Amino acid sequence: MSGTTGVFTERSARRWLAQLHDQVGCAGLVAAAAVPGLAAVVDQHAAAVRDATTIGLESTAMIAGLALLAGYAHGVLTHARAHGWRPPADDLTSWERADWTSLRLVAVCALAPTRHLPPPQLPPWGPSVDGSRA
Repeated sequence: MSGTTGVFTERSARRWLAQLHDQVGCAGLVAAAAVPGLAAVVDQHAAAVRDATTIGLESTAMIAGLALLAGYAHGVLTHARAHGWRPPADDLTSWERADWTSLRLVAVCALAPTRHLPPPQLPPWGPSVDGSRA
């Protein structure tokens, strides 16, 4: 993806992943850091998510990776919610017993670089400073 469509796709993916991080990822990552063994389980889920969203796509750009990661998580979340899933409470005891869906979504948040990369820039619409077209 490139150009304006790619920028909007990336922004949408970043926004969605940031919301997921706020709703599930933050509490889950804090719990993973505090509960013995939970970080290892999240790491295993992250490896599976990484494989599911990158194998065969090594030459794609980062933007495609963000879109694939957001799409993967959206599919997991949509399916889980359709079956009554709710995230664990924000206490450590709840996260010690976290289900597959919760751990998979936390793994997505661990992989998502939404907090670490600068926002994408829109391509120029008209002539650049030197008079050439973008």
